[in-house]
Amino acid sequence: MLPALSLVVTPGKSEAVLAAAVEAERRGFGGIACPSLGPALALCGALAHATTTIPFWTSIQPIYLQQPMELARTAAFIGEVSGGRFSLGLGVSHSPVNRRLGVQTGKPLSDTRAYVEALRQSAGKATLPPVVLATLRDKMLDLAVEVADGAVWANASLAHFATQRARVPADRPFFVGNMIPTVIDDDRDAARAVNRRTMTGYVVLPNYRNYWKQFGWVEEMEAIERALEAGERDRLTELMSDAWLDDCTLSGSATQVRDGFEAWREAGCATPIAVMSSTSGGQLKAVEELFAAYA
Repeated sequence: MLPALSLVVTPGKSEAVLAAAVEAERRGFGGIACPSLGPALALCGALAHATTTIPFWTSIQPIYLQQPMELARTAAFIGEVSGGRFSLGLGVSHSPVNRRLGVQTGKPLSDTRAYVEALRQSAGKATLPPVVLATLRDKMLDLAVEVADGAVWANASLAHFATQRARVPADRPFFVGNMIPTVIDDDRDAARAVNRRTMTGYVVLPNYRNYWKQFGWVEEMEAIERALEAGERDRLTELMSDAWLDDCTLSGSATQVRDGFEAWREAGCATPIAVMSSTSGGQLKAVEELFAAYA
């Protein structure tokens, strides 16, 4: 089985991104995740018409950025015109992002519960698509099991994923996905360097550091915290060990990356999601490298 693929629409590249989605469908990739780095809902609406068989979802639509009734109507419409291929991934996003947008982040668990309830009430006679919650730690995963139809992680720990996966009833239809920063290059150190730059945006977030500490990466996270306190942000990449990086990202040759996705499936992640970067180009170049790895 092929992994799913994350695609972000950037200005001037809309047609090229849709073409990549069509090609991913033709090649049999497992789905398309649409992050809020771009217009996620708009991309999903376009995918409903540009593709015919591949599933797709927001990963994620931030709950603080859209009123529940409007989102319920939009999601129901995309679900209907796509023939049921769309799932609505929801999350609180990150506090720094919300602050930049002038949005007040509340209590993630209670706010998410209330938002999902409001969505279902607002749908009325329309059919709301499956709801998938962005999760990381156990309490949000438990909430997803209680009120939603799936959970999607980002940068999860491979070594400990099976422990969390065991919290999901095995006999229940439930989406399980993980967004995995991925770089394909035979020079593994060069690939790791790109993933290290990607991960600087996550290690500065306390909720992610606490998650990695929970699963044993205390030394790395405490060193990063000391660097942040000292204003030494330029040292963050050097404080990321290879072992930690390889636990939550994929770097290396096509064979190493393919094997990595299989390891995620074996750990219980039915839908590993490739979040592609490249050592020699942008998103579309990286997607081409992923296609070549599975040619």
